[in-house]
Amino acid sequence: MTRERILPAPVLDGELLRAFVAFADELHFTRAAERVGLSQPALFERVQRLGAVLDAELYRRVGRGVELTERGRALEAYAREVLAHAHGFEARFRGLAPRESVTLAAGEGSYLHLLPRAVRAFREGGGALELLTMGAKDAMGAVITGRADVAVVVVDLVPDALEGELLLETGMSFVLAHDHALAEKKRLLLRDVAATDVILPPEGRPHRDFVVRAIVKEGLSLSRVIDADGWPLALAFASMGLGVAIVNDVVVRGPGAATTEGLVLRAAKELGTVSYRIVWRRGRSLPAPVRALLETIRRGSRIRSRA
Repeated sequence: MTRERILPAPVLDGELLRAFVAFADELHFTRAAERVGLSQPALFERVQRLGAVLDAELYRRVGRGVELTERGRALEAYAREVLAHAHGFEARFRGLAPRESVTLAAGEGSYLHLLPRAVRAFREGGGALELLTMGAKDAMGAVITGRADVAVVVVDLVPDALEGELLLETGMSFVLAHDHALAEKKRLLLRDVAATDVILPPEGRPHRDFVVRAIVKEGLSLSRVIDADGWPLALAFASMGLGVAIVNDVVVRGPGAATTEGLVLRAAKELGTVSYRIVWRRGRSLPAPVRALLETIRRGSRIRSRA
C-alpha cells in the first residue's frame, strides 16, 4: 500500500511573497530590498528560503544580472494573485470598497491607434486601469507572470501558458506623400515600392522583419530603408516625401487613426494580414473587472473598411 506524500507545513506567507514580487520586479536584490523596507541580506535570505522550501531554482545568473527561471515565473504569478486576494479581503473586512485595478499591456501602436476608444470607455465606466507599454514578447511575459491581467499583441501563435482570442485581422497599407513619384499609381506592388526608399522600424523589430521576409520571398531586395522608431515618425517621414511607409491598417483606419491629410494610402495586398489578439493567463478565473475590460476592448476595436 503506497502512502501519500505529505507536504511540509505551508510557509508561503505574505511577507515572503511580497519580498519575492519586489525581487521579480527589480531583478536586483538591493533595489528590491529598498522597495519593501528590508536590508539587502534580509531580502536575499527570504528569496533563498522560498527556493529551499519549494525545492526549486527560482532565478539564475545571466552575465552581471539575474533572470527568473520558469518555476520562478510561476511563483511570481502565484504570489501576485495571492497578494491581490489578500488586499481585497482586507478592504472588504474593514468595510472598504476594494480597488480592483486591471492592468493592460500593449505596444505603443496599439494604444495610439487601436485601443483609445476602449481605454476611454472603460475609464468612463468607472474602471481602474493601469497601462504597461511593451512589445508583444514582453507583454505576454507580463501576463504569464501576473504583472498584467490582459495583453493586446500582434502574434500568430499564442504560448501554451496563455489563452486568447482573435481581436482583429487587418491588412497593411503603403503611405506616401501626394507628390511622391508613385502617388499617381492606383495600385502599388512590392516591386514598385522595393525600388524606392522605404520607411520601416529599426532592424530587429517584428514589423520590419515581416516586411523584409515578404520582399525576399518575391525575389526582391530593398533599395534603401529609412529607420523610423514608431508609427507617428513613419507617417511624418512619409509626409516629408522621404519615402513610402508600410504600416498596419490600424494606424490609418483604427479607432485612433492618425491624420492622413496630404498623404496617399494604397493597399499592400501582397503582404497579407496581421493578427491582433487579446491574451490572458491560461486557467485563471478572471475577476469581473478583467472580464469587463475584455468586453470593452472587443467592442471598441473596430476599424474602418478600405472603401
